[in-house]
Amino acid sequence: MSAHPPAPAGPGLRRCVVAGGSGAVGRLFTAVLADAGLDVCAADPETAGASRPGVRALKADITAPDDALRAELAACDLLVLAVPEPVALAATATLAGVLPRHALLADTLSVKTRIAEAVTARLPDHQAVGLNPMFAPALGLPGRPVAAVVLRDGPLVGELLALVTGGGAHVVRLDAERHDRLAAVSQALTHATVLAFGHALAGLGADIAELAAVAPPPHTTLLALLARISSGTPEVYWDIQSANPYASDARDALAHGVDRLRALARDGDEQDFERHLHQLSGVFGDRLEQFRDVCAGLFAELPAASPADPEENA
Repeated sequence: MSAHPPAPAGPGLRRCVVAGGSGAVGRLFTAVLADAGLDVCAADPETAGASRPGVRALKADITAPDDALRAELAACDLLVLAVPEPVALAATATLAGVLPRHALLADTLSVKTRIAEAVTARLPDHQAVGLNPMFAPALGLPGRPVAAVVLRDGPLVGELLALVTGGGAHVVRLDAERHDRLAAVSQALTHATVLAFGHALAGLGADIAELAAVAPPPHTTLLALLARISSGTPEVYWDIQSANPYASDARDALAHGVDRLRALARDGDEQDFERHLHQLSGVFGDRLEQFRDVCAGLFAELPAASPADPEENA
């Protein structure tokens, strides 16, 4: 539900500024907008290199816009804040007198409650929507979910969401609190599980070549997830763990789950374990078979086990 009545109609999406346009998420949205034929300026303080032909690049800081950036903002219909949360929050304080009243403000943060409060307080007359691609940007939009938190509805919000849907994404509308609660479960809990697995793996001291040679599909999948996260952008994963107000609940639940399994292995029996598995399968409701099939499909696509170096076993 929108926090405010719909904003008045503007001229439609024509000119756009993507702050943080050199980052992975910024490049994703720059491509979406440019592919739709819109005039796009990618602004970033780190580099002035355009991410693609036809996109104007501007070396500028959205939290302290210079004359060139102010001119771009004054002429734009859409500003996308593809920047970290502290930058986005600071930017909202500078935009009130610069961003046209008809323009749409969109953020791409993984946490929505704080940016929603800032936008509502500082830019109450602007159309505003929070977008969160629930996937690594390099994977592209087709077939992927994008969460959308509409703060103030209006015609430009509809246009932008239509562009995202037209790019192949599945838009899921949520309010800010519901978004952050779901993100804590779907992202913070998932990443914490993989990181805890990695910590345990390092502590056990197993040889990775031997593990790769004997790993069953579930272990290979966890190794692949650990490799992806541990070599990814720390800022992204840190933001998910530290900024989401519900992430600590997710980590506590994970720790409780490990404690429960330890207690079962220590004090329970096979029947207790069977009842535990039955309780867990109940989480899926009528979608148990669907997700079992997903798992089977994932495992079928895994490469064959990599044999250990013969010299290591000599």
